[in-house]
Amino acid sequence: MEKTEKQTILIIEDEEAIAELERDYLERAGFRVEIETDGDRGLKRATDGDFSLIVLDLMLPGMDGFEVCRRLRERKNIPIVMVSAKKDDMDKIRGLGFGADDYVTKPFSPSELTARVKAHLARYERLVGSAQTQENEIVEIRGLRIDKDARRVYLNGEEKIMTNKEFDLLTYLAERPNRVFTKDELFRAIWDMEAVGEVATVTVHIKKIREKIEVSSADPQYIETIWGVGYRFKA
Repeated sequence: MEKTEKQTILIIEDEEAIAELERDYLERAGFRVEIETDGDRGLKRATDGDFSLIVLDLMLPGMDGFEVCRRLRERKNIPIVMVSAKKDDMDKIRGLGFGADDYVTKPFSPSELTARVKAHLARYERLVGSAQTQENEIVEIRGLRIDKDARRVYLNGEEKIMTNKEFDLLTYLAERPNRVFTKDELFRAIWDMEAVGEVATVTVHIKKIREKIEVSSADPQYIETIWGVGYRFKA
């Protein structure tokens, strides 16, 4: 069954020429696309509407993209792809920290954006589908409990709220304890695409996960940094 025809994407972008170009490419790929040019209206439309994915610009009139992302993530768990002309890594880290699933820097190829949108939607559909068909699966390691079916994480009985990508990354590592993964390997596994200089995304998500499950980030009990290589989940 062709699902992409039923999927609707909301573009929140104040530069109409860019928004229309993105819309044209995404519609050509089989998606329905709607556009909003203001942060406040974009948040309301994203919250009230039934969208499969949000393409969110950082610099918007009214509420900026960071705040839109933060508030939207409190209400919905759909993929959010943030786009910006800002190349500063701190902006990327901040955007991902607020719950964006991806961060694309302008100028970018519309075909690249389309590929990223497809990758995020495909992965999201697989996760939703697996949650509906699998038996309840639990991963438990030293007080950390990952409920794969409910997509919930508990530490010593207390629930820790994770974004989609944080949950996916934590589960991927926890199911493969004591194995060292490079950032590129983790990016390919979780984001379903080549890193192409985007490994900072992995670093940001590991940092956010540690803030939620580690007593001390300086002495992690679960996710260990292997300097010069990557990360390892300690069994």
